[in-house]
Amino acid sequence: MPRYLIERTFPEGLQIPMTAEGAGACLNVVETNAEDGVTWVHSYVSDDKDKTFCIYDAPSPEAVRRVARRNKLPVDRITEVRVLDPYFYH
Repeated sequence: MPRYLIERTFPEGLQIPMTAEGAGACLNVVETNAEDGVTWVHSYVSDDKDKTFCIYDAPSPEAVRRVARRNKLPVDRITEVRVLDPYFYH
């Protein structure tokens, strides 16, 4: 399955509370993604919470865009990526 880096901008900052409500919001994203065979692996969030860089496994960029629309999440850029491990050469 291809792996993608999804860049997102949140002009008001990403607001996910560290509560059961926030956990539920994340679970809803995971469940919606699964409908199109998309898996949210993990995300990196900038200190100011304006940008996220999310790693997803998905059948295509179009599948990522579909689930993003249903989850009401922005998508600035989708880049197919592969792992480069510095220990591979040792």
